Amino acid sequence: MSTTHDMIIRGGTIVDGTGAPSFTGDIAIDNGIITAVGKIEGTATEEMDAKGLLVTPGFVDIHTHYDAQATWDPFLTPSSLHGVTTAVMGNCGVGFAPVKPEARSQLIDLMEAVEDIPGAAMHEGIKWEWESFPEFMDAISKRSYAMDIGAQVPHCSLRVYVMGQRGVDNEPATQDDIKQMHDLTLEGMQSGALGFSTSRTDLHNTLDGDPIPGTLAANDELDGIADALKEHGSGVFQIAATHRDMDQEFIWMRDMAKRTGRMVTFNLQQIDEYPDLYKKMLGLLDEARAEGITNIRGQHSGRPVGLLMGWQSSAHPFLGFPEYAEYNVMSFDERMEKLKDPAVKAKIIAGKNIEGLGDFGNFVTTSFHKMYPMGDDDNYEPKPEDSIAAIAERKGVTPQEAAYDAMLENDGKALLYFPLFGYSTNDLSAIEETLRHPQTGLSLADGGAHVGAICDGGTPTFMLTHWTRDRTRGPKFPIEEIVRIQTKDTAEQYGLFDRGVLKPGMRADINVIDYDRLAMQQPEMVFDLPANGRRLLQKATGYKATIVKGVTVLRDGEATGELPGKLIRGAQSAPKAA
Repeated sequence: MSTTHDMIIRGGTIVDGTGAPSFTGDIAIDNGIITAVGKIEGTATEEMDAKGLLVTPGFVDIHTHYDAQATWDPFLTPSSLHGVTTAVMGNCGVGFAPVKPEARSQLIDLMEAVEDIPGAAMHEGIKWEWESFPEFMDAISKRSYAMDIGAQVPHCSLRVYVMGQRGVDNEPATQDDIKQMHDLTLEGMQSGALGFSTSRTDLHNTLDGDPIPGTLAANDELDGIADALKEHGSGVFQIAATHRDMDQEFIWMRDMAKRTGRMVTFNLQQIDEYPDLYKKMLGLLDEARAEGITNIRGQHSGRPVGLLMGWQSSAHPFLGFPEYAEYNVMSFDERMEKLKDPAVKAKIIAGKNIEGLGDFGNFVTTSFHKMYPMGDDDNYEPKPEDSIAAIAERKGVTPQEAAYDAMLENDGKALLYFPLFGYSTNDLSAIEETLRHPQTGLSLADGGAHVGAICDGGTPTFMLTHWTRDRTRGPKFPIEEIVRIQTKDTAEQYGLFDRGVLKPGMRADINVIDYDRLAMQQPEMVFDLPANGRRLLQKATGYKATIVKGVTVLRDGEATGELPGKLIRGAQSAPKAA
């Protein structure tokens, strides 16, 4: 007697997420769960022909900032356009719960300052239905999405809620403050949070330029909060710290991991200031692993965290020039007409940055050797001779003029790529080495954030196209390894053992991909956020279908309108059948 399934995906090249060699086979789905993998003889209500196509688990992106967008956008783009079927938000210590009504605007300002999400969009778009973190979880749980979404308790919100202005001013927490933060974190974990996040980096500042709440938190405060995760028995402690101080920060992070038994994660990237520091961090992870401490992981990006500079972006070489200021307030079309004027060009490129832009601002706007015209091929591993500095030298012009002209191409919409972290050696060798380490994890795609200057939400697609197929400046990875890195590995890091692998009993979160045609589209500035807010958006071609809990949410790159995704409440156990 033949069995009728809800869906069968037939004849695809299955990369199951475990790292095992790919094989040709079928996948049967019933009630949102994979029920069979291999040669399937039965029939199905829906059959999908996957011959010649790649079939993978849905991608699990553990570093997003959809905390605001999740209240107005059920599709959670760009992530849903790149095969992501589970996303974790609430990273880097910023979020919107717990919050007292009078502090809502303050938290929006913090998110705008840290994550470059337009404040006007958040003011108009967020539907406030909560004060406590459990109430926030309840509000999100009422909604449906094109993927599952998980949340973390953010330190900024927690500190402001408990300490008020003292928390904003980064005053030391009292023992009573710490107890309240512990109790509220435990309450958040009990309501289904996947972890807690904090920021200690000097790159995360308020709109006034001050460190955000929690940046200067003492160890007793961090330990008191971590104890809530230990008491609860699950959850990740996620940290964004100043890159150059990471070896010192590692001391307390390792101690926390050892003492609490909880997963502790931190950003691990190569920086130009200390290009070999990442190697030291990998060595410290080796030492921790040798001592049996495997629950501390460095989080890295799949490609350099890169600014996209253009006349519509939040960053470009002339943004700090007083000579440019009058044009920056014009509409884009009017601005472009003015910038084409040779006299205007001459005035602007002869200018210089205002005082007070800061070391980081000056570095970003004057490092022409790190600026690369994007072109049509979206090359994320360009050569030194492709840089604006090299182009200027060949043309016999100043780097300022070369950058100005490059950004005027494509009707003023051309972009310069500035690899901020992970490109000190002018290639991806540091990221390659970090990818291969057993105690690191893929992260930092930042979907939903940095929308005016960074567009890395398409990292899952890049991982396949660049690292397994297109790379020419170094070794490639087996496709099985790259799929595992962004499915099973990322899911298990956050305690989600019910997804990330294509085996019977697991959730039917699946991508069907035309691997040969898989490609990133050109990033573009769109104005589709609430209040006509801008954001950089990069789509992809080659996704034939994305399936979430057995329901097709994306077909041939277009949303179907189906929304089977829901809020994840806490860690998820592996099914017995898996």
